[in-house]
Amino acid sequence: MNASDTPVHRRSALRAGAGAALAGVLAAGCADHDGPGPPAGTVTDTVSPKHPADATTRPPSPAPGPHRFPGQPVQIDHGPRDRARVALTFHGQGDPAIARTVLAEAERAHVRVTVLAVGSWLDEHPTMARRILDGGHELGNHTQHHVDISTMGEARAYAEIDGCAQRLRRLTGSIGTWFRPSRTRNATPLVQRLAARAGYPHVLSYDVDSLDFTSPGAAAVTRKVAGEIRNGSVVSLHFGYADTVAALPLLLTEIDRRRLRAVTTTELLT
Repeated sequence: MNASDTPVHRRSALRAGAGAALAGVLAAGCADHDGPGPPAGTVTDTVSPKHPADATTRPPSPAPGPHRFPGQPVQIDHGPRDRARVALTFHGQGDPAIARTVLAEAERAHVRVTVLAVGSWLDEHPTMARRILDGGHELGNHTQHHVDISTMGEARAYAEIDGCAQRLRRLTGSIGTWFRPSRTRNATPLVQRLAARAGYPHVLSYDVDSLDFTSPGAAAVTRKVAGEIRNGSVVSLHFGYADTVAALPLLLTEIDRRRLRAVTTTELLT
């Protein structure tokens, strides 16, 4: 560990960035469990055809793809309990301004997170895929339309998984590192099989639910996570809520205080 990664430095970075993280943030829709998507009229990211990439510019390398972890179950909800590491995972939907604020706050603390993005969100905000990857974070699949995949028949459920996978491939050159089912904590056996067919050997769940989607306030989000997090934990958070932005500096400070290290889910299991 070098000096820039010490807990003291990271806590200083958190304190310096906490005020900026809250500035201009408005609550917006993003929930796995309930709640609409972004309000009508939300400005979306676009890729302008008038400004094609310079032909001399080297295209970005393909993003990492899924990994198989021998000895791990198909559905993974936590990592090894004998290492002081945790993974913060974010359901990728909602106001992109809030998403960028969350990513910037994590980066100030030298933390990498895992983002499970909704395909329709990537359609509306295509630049977010590279923004996530360029920050050193990892990007995965959270279905195409963020509907209750557990209630679907085989054909429709597969279309939800593969639809998002193809968006990820088009934007990043890869189907992403992980798949997480939408509107459920646990994948049914059918969804697990369909995820494998789409190229994901594991389904990513979690053992700590922040409940940030209920907008209980930053203090409540922090208490909920702090009360349950331990070695190997995978924490579920969301991009689309101001409470999440407000809680993140406090949460990262608490992780530091416990001498835990926040890493991507792939790093957690490697």
